[in-house]
Amino acid sequence: MGLQRPIIWVLLSVFADFNTPKKEAGQGLPILDKERFMPRDTIADKTPSAESRRLKEVARIRSLLTLNKLTLSAIDKAYGLPAGTAGNAVHEPHVAGERAIAAALKTRPHFLWRSRYLADGRRKSPQPAENYRQGRRETAPTQAAA
Repeated sequence: MGLQRPIIWVLLSVFADFNTPKKEAGQGLPILDKERFMPRDTIADKTPSAESRRLKEVARIRSLLTLNKLTLSAIDKAYGLPAGTAGNAVHEPHVAGERAIAAALKTRPHFLWRSRYLADGRRKSPQPAENYRQGRRETAPTQAAA
């Protein structure tokens, strides 16, 4: 019992220094970064690269629209498109919506959507599955004539 007391006092004196707030930078309790010590599931924590590219493309187009003080609904009205066409074209391939947005921004569609067009300006056909929000949509099955 006599041996335990000095060890406790030594430990308390060492940790007492951490418990008191200090004015100088770098002193006091060390801040532990949970990310450095805890393993993470790399598959679940990362956005797939194709999805990341698509989201960056959408963000770039939306920022261009904001800088030019344009709204997607105004583009729909100005170019005679059904409501929501330009908004859908930002996220998923839609020829008329893409052309209207590009015309409103005074540029060409292949400069805005690099993932949907080839470098020479021709549109990819068919569009890759990663250009759609939830992947390529299934076509409706043709009904057999009865």
